[in-house]
Amino acid sequence: MDLAGLKVMVIDDSNTIRRSAEIFLGQAGCQVLLAEDGFDALAKIADNHPDVIFVDIMMPRLDGYQTCALIKKNPRLSSTPVIMLSSKDGLFDRARGRMVGSDEYLTKPFTKDSLLRTVATHAARAPRA
Repeated sequence: MDLAGLKVMVIDDSNTIRRSAEIFLGQAGCQVLLAEDGFDALAKIADNHPDVIFVDIMMPRLDGYQTCALIKKNPRLSSTPVIMLSSKDGLFDRARGRMVGSDEYLTKPFTKDSLLRTVATHAARAPRA
């Protein structure tokens, strides 16, 4: 599973989650972009065009659903895989995530394996810029 050079963005208001994602992804050779909330993320996404985006559902200001919807509405970003992150593993959350266009749902806390497997799955399907 070669993830070297992939640009992966992690949007989460939890410093712990951002930090662990950064370590796991960094060890796999990914270029990691971090954002604390949706507003912070949208500017960085426009500049960096990540290959895969992870977004936490529960965030201040702009939540994960709104952030995902905004990413998917942008024609240049609509094919970028967006994976929702949540500490709740609920059917309602999954369904709502799908409604705003998310590609998958990962429950926190994630393991290194589950995170990297998710990136590999979606990076393989993502069109490379």
